[in-house]
Amino acid sequence: MKSLTIRNLSKTYFDLYAGTNHTAIHDVSLEVAEGDFVAVVGPSGCGKSTILNMIAGFIPLSGGEILVGGRPVKGPGPDRGVVFQSFALFPWKTVLENVAFGPKMRGVGKAEREAIAREYLALAKLTEAANRYPNELSGGMQQRVGVVRALANNPDVLLMDEPFASVDAQTRMTLQEELTRIWQEKRPTVLFITHDVGEAVFLANRVVVLSKGRVLDDIGIDLPRPRSWDALNEDADFKALSNRVLQLVRSA
Repeated sequence: MKSLTIRNLSKTYFDLYAGTNHTAIHDVSLEVAEGDFVAVVGPSGCGKSTILNMIAGFIPLSGGEILVGGRPVKGPGPDRGVVFQSFALFPWKTVLENVAFGPKMRGVGKAEREAIAREYLALAKLTEAANRYPNELSGGMQQRVGVVRALANNPDVLLMDEPFASVDAQTRMTLQEELTRIWQEKRPTVLFITHDVGEAVFLANRVVVLSKGRVLDDIGIDLPRPRSWDALNEDADFKALSNRVLQLVRSA
């Protein structure tokens, strides 16, 4: 795992209808230390996913720079794993084959990549699902496969774009607890995009509030780990931090 550095990042689009340029991201700078977990929140249209897509190398920068471990991002690469809202699993491959796919593309031998895949499936409590196909799994199980598939490729930075938005509330809480447990064990460097304030405060060590393409605030989350919803639902510090972030988002 390595650090993620964003310096003076900007993104400008040409609006065909208006015939003018539109700046979606304005001079954003952000540091995510190696092994840190940072969540980015903000209202719809504030530029959260645009920033993630630039970090992933899916869209070009208009200005500034993005560094992973001190090296500039020039396009997509295996040093950045991405987990989307959609499960994006290969339906014709088993769960084991899905998780082993990244190591396979890196040239890892069959026995080793299957061992890696089984390790991560065990971490996500999915060992018994190894030989099943995605359509045989619940939505929550599919998203857990998506998370460990990204981790199994040993990326330097894990990028997560509202990965739990499509599941029901109870499953979402379970997935959030599972993610915090997996993060504590493996300590990947994580940038997590969400519009859910409670989710951001529950998961992260820092919450960055974005407003109209600019960083409005960067708030440290000093809550003990491991975290569970049973423990935090009525926790005064959790409520205070969530309220502070919510007020910033609502003013954005």
